Amino acid sequence: MINREWHLLSRPVGVPKPEDFALVEAETREPGAGEVLVRNAYLSVDPYMRGRMSDAKSYVAPFELGKVMQGGAVGEVLKSNAEGIAPGDHVLHFGGWREYATVDAKQAVKVDPAAAPLSAYLGVLGMTGLTAYAGLLRTASFKEGDSVFVSGAAGAVGSQVGQIARLKGASRVIGSAGSDEKVALLVDEYGFDAAFNYRKEPVSRQLRAAAPDGVDVYFDNVGGDHLEAAIGSLNQGGRIAVCGMISVYNNTEATPGPRNLARLIQTRGRIEGFLVGDHYDLQPQFVAEVGAWIRSGELKYRETVVEGIENNLEAFLGVLRGDNTGKMIVKL
Repeated sequence: MINREWHLLSRPVGVPKPEDFALVEAETREPGAGEVLVRNAYLSVDPYMRGRMSDAKSYVAPFELGKVMQGGAVGEVLKSNAEGIAPGDHVLHFGGWREYATVDAKQAVKVDPAAAPLSAYLGVLGMTGLTAYAGLLRTASFKEGDSVFVSGAAGAVGSQVGQIARLKGASRVIGSAGSDEKVALLVDEYGFDAAFNYRKEPVSRQLRAAAPDGVDVYFDNVGGDHLEAAIGSLNQGGRIAVCGMISVYNNTEATPGPRNLARLIQTRGRIEGFLVGDHYDLQPQFVAEVGAWIRSGELKYRETVVEGIENNLEAFLGVLRGDNTGKMIVKL
């Protein structure tokens, strides 16, 4: 069985270019003991993958040159040499960026396509959803009555953060996005109290107007001027959860830090980074609570779907440009 898969040919400098990658044909490996062969149905592309294309020291190993890349995927089991998983089952695993994946069954989680669309297990009920849930409720120590600011709020993580905050009793939820259409989506569909287009005016000015009484929690997906603005509007005892800093991922030179860090002394504020992998103990609680909100219609989500393995790279580059509304998904 021929398998089309994406390889990293060279480490990108600045914005990744198509010549840094190649879509190649390879033979699909038969599953060994304890393994399953999966025909992928949906693939995930995420901002963190940009970091894995670099060989700089990080929290996860870089992609290997000349080898197939990895990412979240969900699909149907074709062959199984593992107990508890049978052909016809659907599983979530990490063998993305390819049409077929032979994976260790211990690294595959069975999912129910009758309970939710398969693509949802890569987004709203998957890693991105848990990132929003854990980052807001645990890292940022959200409590009822907090005022919350979310950057990149129309993305897969940000849109869920804002809605969870609202459902948990936030006094005010503010979001930033990169277009007027996304700003309207945040307010009209996701229930944000206020939102602004960060491309129009300085973020600090727009945030002060949207949150005149300051913010208690800032969920950072962007970094840069958004982080500086949030520090400037942070209330006493405010918390900042750093999930991502997409504004600096393609920088080739050191990025200046916020110029107002001294304000954290005045506010007794806290900045803390986090990784979703440290919070999988919350998975059962997350699935139960968010799943109920989805079924009731209280929590809404969007997906941007790109079709075909040949368009996997363009979908990833689109995430870096901010082309997506909600989770970016590749359908095979």
